[in-house]
Amino acid sequence: MLEKLKTYKFQVLAILIGAGLGYTYYATIGCSSGSCAITSSPVNSTLYGAMMGYLFLGIFKKDKKQNHD
Repeated sequence: MLEKLKTYKFQVLAILIGAGLGYTYYATIGCSSGSCAITSSPVNSTLYGAMMGYLFLGIFKKDKKQNHD
């Protein structure tokens, strides 16, 4: 379990940061009328933030190139 966590530490960190930012967005700006699909619920906002954090990390991740000999 710890080996996998070490392997995916940047992805896990990005998901946690994104989830935290998503919840913070809900708590500070969120939609109180309920008409907003993402920001009207803390669960939706947190999951959306986690997904965006993971996808944002993918922009900066370097691919490991395999040598074919």
